[in-house]
Amino acid sequence: MTFDERLDRELLRGVLPLCVLAVVATHGPTYGYAITRSLAEAGLGTVKGGTLYPLLQRLEDDGLVTTSWHQGERGPSRRYYAVTDQGRVALADATSRWDAVTTAATTLVAGASGAPAPDGAIPADAPPPDPTPTRTPR
Repeated sequence: MTFDERLDRELLRGVLPLCVLAVVATHGPTYGYAITRSLAEAGLGTVKGGTLYPLLQRLEDDGLVTTSWHQGERGPSRRYYAVTDQGRVALADATSRWDAVTTAATTLVAGASGAPAPDGAIPADAPPPDPTPTRTPR
């Protein structure tokens, strides 16, 4: 596995609970396949059922979503997921924490890559720190 593949996998693993909760809060009540479609349309790639359904179960176990069964339009019943009040609070908190992490990461990456840094960050054209270690005379 290449660095890029590992990085993509790790980034998705870290943000997927937040994204799934956001999809359920925005589109819910909704069912698994619709959630995977929304994630793919948002640019997160294909999330397989073996990843999604255990995650949804953890969200339910944590009291962030509830489930109910409804007859499908054509075919078998579907399990629908809806966000709870506790889930909305958790989503707001997680979104705030995500914003802080992405701002910090963007600042670090922009400084290293020469890309523009976000407002309030160290400018990309700032001189790099002196790489020679400084010693304090004794």
